[in-house]
Amino acid sequence: MSMNRLLAALAAIAFVVARPAVSAPVATAHATTELVAETTGVAPGSTVWVATAQTFDAGWHSYWRNPGDAGEAATIKWTIPAGWRPGEIVWPAPTRLPVGPIMNYGYEGGVILATPVQVPADAKVGQSATVSAVVEFLVCAEVCVPDTARVSLTLPVVAGTPAPDPKWGGKIARALADAPKPGGLAGVFSATGGALKLAITGAALAGGADADAYFYPYDDKLIDHAKPQAVERGPNGLTLSLTPGTAFANGGAPTTTTGVLTVNGKTYEVTAAPGALPAGAAGLGAPKSGGDGLGLPLAVLFAFLGGLILNLMPCVFPILSMKAVALTKHGADPAASRRQALAFGAGVLATFIALAAALIAARAAGVAVGWGFQLQSPVVVAGLGLVMLAAALNLSGLYEIGTSAQGLGAGLAARGDWIGSLFTGVLAVIVAAPCTAPFMGPALGFALTQSAVAALLVFIALGLGFAAPFTLLAFSPALRRILPKPGAWMDTFKKAVAFPMYAAAAWLAWVLSQQTDAAGLARLLAAAVVLSLAAWLYGLAQNRRVAGRPAVLPLALAVAALAASLALVTARPFAAPARGVAAAAPAGALPSQPWSPQAVTTLRAQGKPVFINFTAAWCVTCQVNERVAFSSPDVAAAFKRTGAVYLVADWTNRDGVIAKALADQGRIGVPLYLVYGARGEAPKVLPQLLTPSIIVDALGR
Repeated sequence: MSMNRLLAALAAIAFVVARPAVSAPVATAHATTELVAETTGVAPGSTVWVATAQTFDAGWHSYWRNPGDAGEAATIKWTIPAGWRPGEIVWPAPTRLPVGPIMNYGYEGGVILATPVQVPADAKVGQSATVSAVVEFLVCAEVCVPDTARVSLTLPVVAGTPAPDPKWGGKIARALADAPKPGGLAGVFSATGGALKLAITGAALAGGADADAYFYPYDDKLIDHAKPQAVERGPNGLTLSLTPGTAFANGGAPTTTTGVLTVNGKTYEVTAAPGALPAGAAGLGAPKSGGDGLGLPLAVLFAFLGGLILNLMPCVFPILSMKAVALTKHGADPAASRRQALAFGAGVLATFIALAAALIAARAAGVAVGWGFQLQSPVVVAGLGLVMLAAALNLSGLYEIGTSAQGLGAGLAARGDWIGSLFTGVLAVIVAAPCTAPFMGPALGFALTQSAVAALLVFIALGLGFAAPFTLLAFSPALRRILPKPGAWMDTFKKAVAFPMYAAAAWLAWVLSQQTDAAGLARLLAAAVVLSLAAWLYGLAQNRRVAGRPAVLPLALAVAALAASLALVTARPFAAPARGVAAAAPAGALPSQPWSPQAVTTLRAQGKPVFINFTAAWCVTCQVNERVAFSSPDVAAAFKRTGAVYLVADWTNRDGVIAKALADQGRIGVPLYLVYGARGEAPKVLPQLLTPSIIVDALGR
């Protein structure tokens, strides 16, 4: 009997159907303003993106956060329910608006200004909340007109993940995706002799090609906006020659500056500090050592090494135990071993490419997703848990699926052992990919800043590294000779390796418990019991066929039980946990606060050091670090001694704000650990595998 329905559950996406948000456009003299949301509702404890969407009459424009030589930026004054917290506006990159001898920065035609709004965890499902805003802005053509729009938006509070707004969801997501982000660039400026040089280096600028570049500073006093910006290219980046503004008057100079760099249609947020211009920025000498970025060859190498290390991560052990069964079975048959290895490798590569293509396409469409996104869906986690349980019951001998120990469907296994190996490779990647290895984070982050072809090369290298050990073992006669000879012991071994699969199923159940409420976990446990019944009935039918007796009734009951098991996890969406995404901290855990961009800004403004832990329940590396490193008394003492504030960004469920924060650091997955010092400097990125001494040293510095 085929198990395809179980595999299909892995790709299911559950959305809560909510009534559309209510918003009324406001038309003024030369603009139309509307308050809109990315989703049709909000979940308790989540962050919703709310935006003012404006369109301007032909020939009219509004202004950026730094309007340039003239003009005024828009302001938004919020009226929101108690406990709701709006964040900072995400400003799209501006365009130049020259008017006679002056230079302004702003938007023509229209603009979407998105703002994250934190929903309190105690928001009541079934109720609605009204968010209102007074938008004050300046629209200009040949004359300028101050304008005001009062807009409002009603959002229902729903259980589970709200659906994207059919009209505005994609537009807001695109605006957020296109908004300037750091992109791994480093900036240094030097003002001497009445000239201001700004050198910007990084992997995104490497290569020395011609560029149409322009720098828009956040500080309106940094430069003379009307003066031209000359661009010099170098092997590692570029240098802009600017005319200093009043910020440098009377011997003064800013200690740091931030702005937006546009290069050949792409935008990056750049922070620069005063200092000597680096070599390699713009024909100033050889490229500096230490690296401004990985570069494609190094990223491919690191991805391959990361794939090798991925075989050692705990989350992949259950899948590799299934391959161990295949190796022992075919150890005396070199041809069968090679077929198994090639099929397993093909499954690994195909799945890595498919996940990478989905990730690249989603980001191109403006959807904030990251590596491991498949485990941010409770339905996918529940489906994976059932697949693991089904595989474990097969290894335990409750039923058989063809002659393959690792096939997951009778229809597949009946076509040959290589089909089972192919789908084992698929399952291995889906489960193991979120266990980010030490070399994978920077390499994958680099990949998504490159072209689609370059990005796929990095992901292919990752897949080759992951599949290499098993393939090498199968194709090396010397290594195959060390394998034990097939014999009666194999049946005992097969049953023994079922227990890692049971452990994986239990782990996925725990992950689901962090994503949903108690009723959702109960649904999965009930589905597991019914699936076990289906497996037992199927095994009973197989035994009757072997004995020559009819097997119609147990087979029909097995099909019905399997359908009931799938219905339990797919019939309706899983509700969000009552406390929000994260579970309560265990006793004795390091005291922490929920992460938000606003919390980081507030704490840094107060001069406090900040330690940020980007984590997820499904990230095994994260969980190991939290139990090995963060639970140490030395670490607790270091936090107390330095006064550092510990912020936790829980990415167990999808969160666009966290995804954007990861992208701002050039990462697409967790774990990520950032340490901000008390003096306002850029954050220090810690390794993905932590020890107590690493944390203590970072806090001490």
